[in-house]
Amino acid sequence: MTEHEYPTALGAASREKITLLGQDLADDVMGRVGFGELAFWLATQRRPSKGETRVFEAVLAALADHGFTPTAIVTRLTYLSAPDSVQGALAAGLLGGGSRFLGVTEDCGRFLHERLPAQLPMDDAGWDEIALQVVREQREAKRFVPGLGHHVHKDGDPRTRRLYAIAREEDLVGPHLELFAAIGRVHPQVLGRTLPLNGAGVCGAALADLGLPLELLRGFALLARTAGLIGQLAEELRHPVGNDIFLSVDLNNRPVDPDPYRPS
Repeated sequence: MTEHEYPTALGAASREKITLLGQDLADDVMGRVGFGELAFWLATQRRPSKGETRVFEAVLAALADHGFTPTAIVTRLTYLSAPDSVQGALAAGLLGGGSRFLGVTEDCGRFLHERLPAQLPMDDAGWDEIALQVVREQREAKRFVPGLGHHVHKDGDPRTRRLYAIAREEDLVGPHLELFAAIGRVHPQVLGRTLPLNGAGVCGAALADLGLPLELLRGFALLARTAGLIGQLAEELRHPVGNDIFLSVDLNNRPVDPDPYRPS
């Protein structure tokens, strides 16, 4: 390799054709490979099985849109402010994908991965023992367990149940999903209350079990949410609410006395 060569297994173009992942883009990919399958392939540079594609696309569907979340609202408001910049509106929404919204997917996947034992248990009892230790350590450190609890689905997140079912059907319940399920079973013994395993968390566990790069798990959540934000913009075009959101704040502001900052 010379200093002027930049090797890549991804997209490349010549005068005659375009290649992608070693395939002819026009003849071997277009119309033959679904977008979800292609996204997985691009990230791993290996073609997923049908079962892996099904689980991966189920995750994308689970994370696509959750209604008027901050990411959706800021997308609509940015479009209201700059209707000539669809890319700006989409980017604004995606930039809000952090520790409270969307980022839980990566946080949970990493959390579970870091706590997997070298020798994996053979049954639920073994997983429960590990899960008890994990939850106790988090409780003692006064830290939350990523993926545990939901502000709306207090009696159970329907996405969690469904994703576990799909993973079982495809024989793709790996150690991350096993540990996450065990946390769901044992945490009441430590916390004294029952919390649901949320959809963002189970998505992180499933993505980790698929062998996807842990550093990119939030990227897949953002990929899913991009589709949702496009839907938010499409609805905003037909039935705009952005201006109403703006006016509801602007017309209801209440002047108060200054509250000077005081360093603690």
